[in-house]
Amino acid sequence: MVAALAVAALLLSAPAEVSAQSLPTAVPVTGVFDGGTFAGTVDVVRFEDSDGALQAVAMLTGTLVDANGDVVGTVTDVPVRLPVSALAATCDILHLDLGPLDLELLGLRVHLDRVVLDITAELGGGLLGTLLCAIAGLLDGGAPLAALIELLDRILDILRLLG
Repeated sequence: MVAALAVAALLLSAPAEVSAQSLPTAVPVTGVFDGGTFAGTVDVVRFEDSDGALQAVAMLTGTLVDANGDVVGTVTDVPVRLPVSALAATCDILHLDLGPLDLELLGLRVHLDRVVLDITAELGGGLLGTLLCAIAGLLDGGAPLAALIELLDRILDILRLLG
């Protein structure tokens, strides 16, 4: 489920430079090759299960330009598969909220004001954080990959309707 939120955030945070004619799922990409640059977009089409790992299936479109600024090639709707991961995601482990507490015991008074304790784990941030996130996911009844793919595909459909 953390991956779904990460992907949704990625899709909803596309830069404003994306043209109005393109789908809201088109994400600008740039790169370099020997002697030039590439600029284009990746348009996420759907999500798939690839041996138990979540992948985005997308179409790559763009232009290859040499060092002189001359167009040396173009690519149009070339299918690409991109792994989807939830890097630097966090999960809640414990939230403890204690109200004020007053104790009187054998002439001793103890007053404790409100105490709030939040413990979160960082997925991919270390062994303990990853382990605790995995356990918390099991306790939450984490969604199977097929259900996650269906959810992400529905999000894509909604984004296309909005575009």
